[in-house]
Amino acid sequence: MKKSTSKQQLKAAQKPAEQARKLHPFYKGKIEVVPKCRIRDFNDFAIWYSPGVAAVCTDINKNLELAYEYTNKWNSVAVVSDGTRVLGLGDIGPEAAMPVMEGKALLYKYLGGVDAYPICLGTKDQREIINTVKILQPSFGGVNLEDISQPKCFPILYTLRKECHIPVWHDDQQGTALVTLAGLINALKVVNKKISKVKIAMLGAGSANICIARLIMFYGANPANIIMVDSKGTLNKKRKELKNTHPEKWAMCCDTNGSNLEGTIEQAMENADVLICLSTPGPDVIKKEWIKKMAKNPIVFTCANPTPEIWPWEAKEAGAAVVATGRSDFENQVNNSLGFPGVFRGTLDARATTITDNMCITAAVELASCIADNKIKPTQILPTMDDWKVYPKVAAAVAVKAIKEKVAQKKATYDQFYNQAMAMIKRSRALTADMMKNRFIKKA
Repeated sequence: MKKSTSKQQLKAAQKPAEQARKLHPFYKGKIEVVPKCRIRDFNDFAIWYSPGVAAVCTDINKNLELAYEYTNKWNSVAVVSDGTRVLGLGDIGPEAAMPVMEGKALLYKYLGGVDAYPICLGTKDQREIINTVKILQPSFGGVNLEDISQPKCFPILYTLRKECHIPVWHDDQQGTALVTLAGLINALKVVNKKISKVKIAMLGAGSANICIARLIMFYGANPANIIMVDSKGTLNKKRKELKNTHPEKWAMCCDTNGSNLEGTIEQAMENADVLICLSTPGPDVIKKEWIKKMAKNPIVFTCANPTPEIWPWEAKEAGAAVVATGRSDFENQVNNSLGFPGVFRGTLDARATTITDNMCITAAVELASCIADNKIKPTQILPTMDDWKVYPKVAAAVAVKAIKEKVAQKKATYDQFYNQAMAMIKRSRALTADMMKNRFIKKA
């Protein structure tokens, strides 16, 4: 590839950051609260507030489930973070994490029709985070944990899933895992390989890759063929220092890497069919010469944000058959945004009390199936966010699976869930279009 072309691609890759710095202060935030009820005149406040609202409060007091019918609880998700593990930026604090959480809320609304609220906490204490989420339950239909550092992110999720009566999930774990699995399902079709046979190297042993490893093993990958690498080398049975400090990592030491290979990511990648990276933002974290030593027609997922571990065009030059990143401005985006809006739409519509691993697998399979086998190609292994009808499909599949898993409180058919999700998402997109057309959202 000519150097001039690489420079042009690099310049294009830097453009979103430049635009973000310009547009965030222009809009002073990306979301707001607007009424959803009709206000004909000021007399209507006697219905929506005092004195009429007292009757509704009394009804809910007698039957708490009516909160789902009389308030927006049924469609509300809290996006909770302590700002300790923000996408590629690390521990930048709750205030600096707010733009990310607002962005998450924006995606929830536009892609899933879900009202989401950023809640950035002024604490890093595991117990305080757990207690805060638990006492927030009356106001929300679900909780999305976001950008919380490991190892505490694991017990926080485990505890809340066990002790909360509303669904709680950690998008950096479950969301990343299901979308990665969906991408891998279709990438393997491109190269005609089976998940049970491939060798998989994984760079990064944080919450995302650990959950990815669990989910792909649950789906059929051979644990012995998975080699995970952290900053100190491969996870293997000799890494006993992790036993007490990082139990989830230690579990990977015991469950994966059947050959007990010791070394770096370079050694782990030798003859590997698949590389999945969620580690240090690049470029140049992964070298072209390492990819050249992988098996024939390798699959390379370099998903660090905001910059992948190697630029996709360099990975292709090194021989990668399928390349994916986490960015929307490159082909093959493997990003949570394809998953969580539909998953929570379906979870809320079924009024599920939790989001099970089987629901995540169902979402991954449904997402992968949104591209017909004869349409899958090296440059298109997943739908894009533009393919917005993907979201009601995922929502309906998840809702039906919730019923089968016996965690749903509302029952309906796939078509009924699909139509409801479609209506909600259409409404959100139309609202945004109308506000732009009528200049309530100004043009920068």
